[in-house]
Amino acid sequence: MKGDNEKQQGISTKAVHAGQEPDPSFGDVIPPLHLSSTFAQSSPGVHKGFDYSRAGNPTRQRYETVLAALENGTHAFAFSSGLAAIDALVRTLSPGDHVVCCDDVYGGTFRLFERILKNQQIEFSFADLTDPEIFEKEVRDNTKLIWIETPTNPLLKIIDIEKICKQAKGRSIWVGVDNTFATPVFQRPLELGADVVIHSVTKYLNGHSDVIGGAVITNNEEVAESVGFIQFAAGAVQGPFDAYMVHRGIKTLGIRMERHQKSALKVAQYLELHPKIEKVIYPGLTSHPQYELAKRQMGGFSGIVSFYIKGDLADANRLLERVKIFCLAESLGGVESLIEHPAVMTHASLPQKIREELGIADALIRLSVGIEDVEDLIGDLEQALL
Repeated sequence: MKGDNEKQQGISTKAVHAGQEPDPSFGDVIPPLHLSSTFAQSSPGVHKGFDYSRAGNPTRQRYETVLAALENGTHAFAFSSGLAAIDALVRTLSPGDHVVCCDDVYGGTFRLFERILKNQQIEFSFADLTDPEIFEKEVRDNTKLIWIETPTNPLLKIIDIEKICKQAKGRSIWVGVDNTFATPVFQRPLELGADVVIHSVTKYLNGHSDVIGGAVITNNEEVAESVGFIQFAAGAVQGPFDAYMVHRGIKTLGIRMERHQKSALKVAQYLELHPKIEKVIYPGLTSHPQYELAKRQMGGFSGIVSFYIKGDLADANRLLERVKIFCLAESLGGVESLIEHPAVMTHASLPQKIREELGIADALIRLSVGIEDVEDLIGDLEQALL
């Protein structure tokens, strides 16, 4: 449990100091990396707190400490990927249980739910949870989890976390929120009533496109006990080197997110006025349908911008192939700017019919706006759109 002083610390103070107390052996300001897979015991079962790195590792423990602190949670569990984290959470459910998932969801999450976990007799339904009335229509007697992304991927819908949590309260339904896009700098779902938060730490938390990882964070003891056991027993843990790297990246999370947001807004405003752009989607634009909710629920709008180019797949490909600073690649949240085509890349695993219903069209493009000089980013888009 956190003391009152730690709870009141600012997000950037926590990012720098949580889990980073100087090493007691030699006073290292940056604690050493513990790569050992196993730890010496003075007698069978008698050790210094760690016996085997799947069960626990000093570096991973420090990293999990900062994860919990950032979200104001009491427990955090680091996994080898964001999907491994989601998988662990859903595997706490039982055959016959039902999950309501927001309809616009990361393609990998949809694939995991529909092609793997569904085969474990867990039921899934997908609905537009931006409409609070939909909740009542979708919830069943066997519903055990509401799964939310907000902002969603790639259409950046904003879902009212607090309202969903109030609707779920008293029904023995957990609410899980994928907070990857917003990060705890701009949104902390546990404070809005959620039971559990998931991150693909691959993205903004690490911030440098050189680690794959995921995290489950909660202040719900039942969730913690169940997820902690699965982490230990199934073993999809974050390795110590990757935990060390993400912990290092988190130190600059606050300043990076401010830069991402500031530049993304300028890029979105530029695109909104461009004659070759049909529509721009960014929560920080007044044209966004949930702009007021985003302002109320979030402390900032993050660095993802989606837009529809006028034309077809050939026009989209022409833009994607002509950019010079934006890198055509999957993923997001790194210091470098990325551009991608959801229908062909990140969301290709969704059936075409579902993509069309959602609006993931051939003309849709998603940007992850990095920390380069924004004038250069806008200039890159300008020359690519000629």
